[in-house]
Amino acid sequence: MASPTPTPTPSPANSNSQSSSSSSFSQVFIPQTAAAGGLLITQPPQTATSFYKIAPSQPITFGWNMTSVLVTPTHLTVSAVCDNGNTYPVGPSDGIIPGTASSVVWDVYAYQTNNPDKPLAQATYTLNIWDDRGPGQARRGGYMQQNNALQFALYTPQPYTAIASGWSCAACSGAMSIASHPAFISLLVTFFIVFFSGFHLLRTSARSN
Repeated sequence: MASPTPTPTPSPANSNSQSSSSSSFSQVFIPQTAAAGGLLITQPPQTATSFYKIAPSQPITFGWNMTSVLVTPTHLTVSAVCDNGNTYPVGPSDGIIPGTASSVVWDVYAYQTNNPDKPLAQATYTLNIWDDRGPGQARRGGYMQQNNALQFALYTPQPYTAIASGWSCAACSGAMSIASHPAFISLLVTFFIVFFSGFHLLRTSARSN
């Protein structure tokens, strides 16, 4: 009986070549009927615009779920586009987070402190999230599409000022000045005279009938 022919052991170079070749040809099968993937924002709720303070210990958490995404991105880019046209990176790593992430935490106060040349405005922002293919990509089955459905607002809280320290309500002062104006008083008196005169005539008419 003939002895079996020994199988040659591949050299390290050949092993590396085969491994590289295998990895380069690994692909994800995407059916032609596959829907375009996307993100569903879960935090904050999108029923109304959420307002966040630019203040210490007030980080913002944005959360989402991926839907119909068959090709997992290598990374995601998250940014906040202000109504004034400025764009700000969201998160602790200049807006670049892992492709498998489902949330990001943004310390807006830390950003404000560390970026005095480009401060956050008190305004409305749009959250933008896209995958490693970049923004503005066409819809493609199985791939995540850019999401810009969430709007939120940032504001800087004002320090408390007691009345004794000089606080005044401008709107209240304006209302009081209108109420004390002679023309307003005259109009109010005329209204009451007309109202009660008409009421008296109605009662007299009802009694005569």
